[in-house]
Amino acid sequence: MSAVITLQNVTLAFGAKPVLEDVNLTIESGSRCCITGYNGSGKTTLLNVINGVYQPDSGQVTRGPGLTFSALPQSVDFGEALTTFDAVAAGLGPIGEVLGAFRRLKDQPGTEAERHRQDLRAELDSAEAWHLEAQVDAILDRLKLDSDQAISELSGGWGKRVAIARSLVGNPEVWLLDEPTNHLDIPTIEWLQSELTRYQGTLIFVSHDRALMEALSTCVVDVDRGVVKLWPCGYTTFLQRREAERERLAEVDARFDAKLAEEEVWIRKGIQARRTRNEGRVRALKQMRAERAERVSQSKLLLEVDAGQRSGKIVSAFKNVSFELGGEFLIRDMNWVVQRGDRIGLVGPNGVGKSTLIKLLIGEYSASKGTIHTGTKIEVAYFDQSRAALDQEMTVNEAIGAGRDFIEINGQSIHVVSYLKRFMFDSAQARGKIRTLSGGQQNRLLMAQLFAQPANLLILDEPTNDLDVETLELLEALLHEYSGTVLLVSHDRRFLDEVVTSLLVFKGEGQVEEQVGGFSEWVERGGSLQPAQAQAVDAGDSGDAGIDYEARKKKKAERRRLQKSYDEMPSRIQALESEEQDLMKRLSAPDFFERPEAEQKAAYDSADKLRDEIAGLYDRWADLEARLESA
Repeated sequence: MSAVITLQNVTLAFGAKPVLEDVNLTIESGSRCCITGYNGSGKTTLLNVINGVYQPDSGQVTRGPGLTFSALPQSVDFGEALTTFDAVAAGLGPIGEVLGAFRRLKDQPGTEAERHRQDLRAELDSAEAWHLEAQVDAILDRLKLDSDQAISELSGGWGKRVAIARSLVGNPEVWLLDEPTNHLDIPTIEWLQSELTRYQGTLIFVSHDRALMEALSTCVVDVDRGVVKLWPCGYTTFLQRREAERERLAEVDARFDAKLAEEEVWIRKGIQARRTRNEGRVRALKQMRAERAERVSQSKLLLEVDAGQRSGKIVSAFKNVSFELGGEFLIRDMNWVVQRGDRIGLVGPNGVGKSTLIKLLIGEYSASKGTIHTGTKIEVAYFDQSRAALDQEMTVNEAIGAGRDFIEINGQSIHVVSYLKRFMFDSAQARGKIRTLSGGQQNRLLMAQLFAQPANLLILDEPTNDLDVETLELLEALLHEYSGTVLLVSHDRRFLDEVVTSLLVFKGEGQVEEQVGGFSEWVERGGSLQPAQAQAVDAGDSGDAGIDYEARKKKKAERRRLQKSYDEMPSRIQALESEEQDLMKRLSAPDFFERPEAEQKAAYDSADKLRDEIAGLYDRWADLEARLESA
């Protein structure tokens, strides 16, 4: 097999310390290569070097001749795109933007619009690019996207789907993805996994989703403090081999420490160690000290939570609870009891009511119907996925200590900086502003803030977003040891399996179903979530039985098209009326009747045509209004 990318002795630094140092890496054609490592270790930087976004300070990057690369970034930005067609066509480069503009102007009346269309048509003719319209439509159809859907109306999950279409529309031979499952719900993650499985080119992706990595990867690139190593195996085998190597390195470190201890004894002998012939040994000792200091400074995350006092046996009880918003039921006639020590996972598509249920439980929302009983001695710690508890202008120290130098954890007083080191924040980061932290670092800080307070009820709303695998595993271990009650909203299938003992499955239309066991157990029993294609459907106020989701989706798309045409009418009418006024001024000018008869006739014909066109638009506007009301 040929190499799609080769890095030789590549080094890249954004400050004093290199992010990537002397990297040698070759990825073969057809690989499905997963890049993994701690938050901030350099994974996205490596992906950007591969893609040509960053140029190395030294070393050489060689890409396979003639290969096309395309990237799916973490954050979705569609620029000036108005519709999904515009956004996806932009993936073809400047000619795609021309194609999108031509498509938008296709049915617009008026002389100015026609002139613009002619200019765009000439550009598309010159580039021989008309076949690209069918190429964009094909990828939109494959990903079940409405070409006329307004970008501004898209949810995060559907926005990610459009970004995927944009990155695929050019049929790239190398597809680069940075955290593709972040902030997606389980149905969309499963859909994405099937798309990645279908892809025939070379796949290079950064991810912390262990289920995705296990299903896809044929090789793993491990990034650790600037050092990059390729493991030519799947993710599961990689974990086994890496653990074996870590055990071997631990033995090497132990021997190194023993040797260092011997040298420290020797140096204390005084004058003997300062003789000229021993200067080399002294220099070697200094080097050993430096290596040891570097190894010790590589801190590891240490999680600890104060479970507080023991709560009552019943934590919360819902009796015939319903919650209605905008005429739609998110929760309907729910009876549910949370007992002390329960570990419950909340699963379902985005927007179906999981976070709503949590806010009902903690009292932020009031039920539309029914009663909610809260148990005794409840102390809640709530991890909010929006990170609303973090003031971006505060320092990291202030977020934890609130002006104090020491905090109490499990009855022990600990310095704020020492506590933050447990969450892998050094003293410089502790003094810095929260807004300077990455998403993963902010999630770690939110956990540090959360675990600093006594709590016998942990409510975690999407805690796994942006966290690296090692942090996820430590969080799992912490929750295993935690003696309180846990409510967990997560789209990480492996995390759910490791932590929860029961599920609340949100089926849509306000229906919530209790299931015993973890997520995989429920799937093995035949459980499944609403397909991703149906997520755009509005929740109604009737049961699931007999609902034709595809028909409702088409009806909603038709309403959007009607609304878009209706909203465009005033500006179209105004443009034509302005054109008519200019023409009437010409007809009223004193010298108009001195002009040739043919010119006068053409002007009168144009005026008649404009009047008819304006009258037709007014009729169309009224018709659209009537159709919208009936829809």
